[in-house]
Amino acid sequence: MLMSASQEILHRNNVKVIGNGSTTLILAHGFGCDQNMWRFLTPLLDADFRIVLFDYVGCGKSDLSAYKKQRYQNLAGYAEDVEEILSALNVVDAIFVGHSVSSVIGMLASYKIPERFSKLVMICPSPCFLNLPQDYFGGFEREDLEELINLMDKNYIGWANYLAPLVMGDNNSPELTRELTSSFCSTDPKFAKPFAKATFFSDHRSALDKLEHPTLILQSSNDSLASVDIGHYMQNKIRQSTMEIIQAYGHCLHMTRPSIVADKIRTFCC
Repeated sequence: MLMSASQEILHRNNVKVIGNGSTTLILAHGFGCDQNMWRFLTPLLDADFRIVLFDYVGCGKSDLSAYKKQRYQNLAGYAEDVEEILSALNVVDAIFVGHSVSSVIGMLASYKIPERFSKLVMICPSPCFLNLPQDYFGGFEREDLEELINLMDKNYIGWANYLAPLVMGDNNSPELTRELTSSFCSTDPKFAKPFAKATFFSDHRSALDKLEHPTLILQSSNDSLASVDIGHYMQNKIRQSTMEIIQAYGHCLHMTRPSIVADKIRTFCC
């Protein structure tokens, strides 16, 4: 049986819909991850929300044959995934929850289809990871990021073993770090490397003040990828924004502090 265009999109992005609420939450994973990373959060929210989970093309259990190199060389291509998923589900007034780079991806999608968004939640976001003195300090020198990207070609396992502990942070479960390492390693480098370049070398600071939707920024107090200062920078630029600093280590609050994140989302959405 032939699938409709909407069915093809839902299949392409491995879309799953769970939960019983009338309000829709879109959960968008970060670089090197997939929808399984939300499993600590969904049981805390599925009684109150309809939850949409998906994998970007090239990640998780998405349809890898749908990958288009030109489309996914920048974040706008990933934003198209979000736009098409929401259109296929005919979602309006959704609350978009993005982890890390997905915070920016969701923001870009909200400009194209604003009627399908009501609010955004950004978990450990950054509009730019580069240090650009004297104007902005995203945390990384360009040379260091280029070396990190080049390591993907030279030693992909070594790259994953270096980056995963940095992302997950100190004082968290070793099992979570191993899981993240495995997630990085299971993603084909031909998909992971373009996503990494789009993530770490993009600069979307100029787009922040265009965001019209109410936005909640959830910032980890000790995050090697996105500092509290970056959270303050984004809060100052986004007109209708608030920021909550959560005492934690690492870049994955939805995995290490799911109860707190769930409470913050529920309060913000009600």
